[in-house]
This record gives sequence, C-alpha cells and structure tokens, in this order.
Amino acid sequence: MNLYNTFKALHQSNTPLLLGNVWDAHTAQLAQKAGFTALGSSSHAIANTLGYEDGEKISFEELLFVVKRIAAVTTVPLSVDFEAGYSDDPQQVAKHVKQLTELGVAGINLEDGVVKDGKRMLGDANVLAEKIKAIKVTTEIFINARIDTYTTKHADSLNESISRALIYKTAGADGIFVPVIETEADIKSFVAKVDLPLNVFTTPALPDYEMLGKLGVKRISHGAKQYLLLMKKSEGIYKDFLQTKDYKLVLGT
Repeated sequence: MNLYNTFKALHQSNTPLLLGNVWDAHTAQLAQKAGFTALGSSSHAIANTLGYEDGEKISFEELLFVVKRIAAVTTVPLSVDFEAGYSDDPQQVAKHVKQLTELGVAGINLEDGVVKDGKRMLGDANVLAEKIKAIKVTTEIFINARIDTYTTKHADSLNESISRALIYKTAGADGIFVPVIETEADIKSFVAKVDLPLNVFTTPALPDYEMLGKLGVKRISHGAKQYLLLMKKSEGIYKDFLQTKDYKLVLGT
C-alpha cells in the first residue's frame, strides 16, 4: 500500500485521526517518535520560521525545501498545508503538487480563502474546484479541501460550508477541512449532508476527542497552535534571561 492509500485509510477509522502538526525536520522526527501515524506541515509555522507572515508570503521553492527535509527524515504519511496552491493558475498548482508527490507527500490542504492586506477573505468556490480537478488529472494525492466560511465569519457558515463541500467533492476532493466549526449541532449537520471525511481544528470550544468521534469527525489538526505556544514561551525566556542574567532560565534547571 502506498502512502496515499495508507493516509486515505487512516480517515476511515471509527476514531478521529489525530494529526501531528510540524514545521521542520526536527519536529517531524519528534512527532513520529511520539507515535503519530500521520503528520501535517503548518504553513503558518513554516512561514514564521523563515521570517514571513502567514498567507502565501513564502515562495513555493522555500516551502519545497522544508517539505523535502521533513519527508527525508520520516516514514509516516505527510500532508502539506499548501494554502491556495501558490498560484492562481490551476495547471501551475497541479505542477507544484506533482513536485510534492515526487518527494513522497501523501496529502495536501488546499483552501478557498485568500489573504489580502493581511486579512483572510472567502474566495470563489469554483476557483478551488478547478484547482482540485487539475491536480487529480495528473496526481494521486489526498486533497483536503479547506473551507474558510467560519474563519471569515460568513453570515450562513454552516449551509455555505455544506454547499462548497459538495462542489469540492464533485471536483475530486478526498476530505473536507472546516476550521473553527465548533458546535456539536453544526458538526452533526455537516456530517449528515457531506459524506467525505471531516477535518476540524482545535479550539477551546471544540468538543472533546471522544465526542468528535461520536459526531463522525475523521481528522483533528492543530495547525500552528503548538508552534505559537512554544514561541510565546521562548519570547518570555529571552526577556527574562536578558533582564535577570539567570542561567537557569535557559538551562531548564
């Protein structure tokens, strides 16, 4: 079984796939060693580590280098957060994705949100659908179509998410990612109307793991949350070390 089929099968379990979100080769090694059966790169975290803001500010070539290093040191399926594909041209997006699969990547997140002047906006569903179609013509890869209705506070987030999910399913998507869908009622309604694996994003209001499994959620990811938590702690250590000159702060003793 190739990594694509292995990854696809992980979305068919009775319990949700807990994805280990990573941002470099070292964190990927740590996550695999901890026992995660699949990894997902965080575009936000990778961008920040290279000095960029989130939102496709990083070049495809820079992303490709980081993904290559992650893939080189891991053996479990890897899904790449590919934002909007690093191009508006579906054929160019498909070429980019082909390069990812040549590195051994099993899946991608591909989103319908666009970031303009630092603000995330909901894009045209047909644009993402065309990108999905172009990829599927040439490449075997798990496409997790990300829907940004909740993150952009659409007036009818649930029904618009369902409508877009069905468009992406017809285009060839393997799964659907709806960040910030949180309530049991919304998740239950979505799963009842869309028969593709649903990926949710960790938030304080999200139901616990067991409840998400009962609701039919198939995948849970945390994106850049762990990275941001660690960087916030590091910021504090830098400030405190400079002020106190106490070596124990950096020695962990």
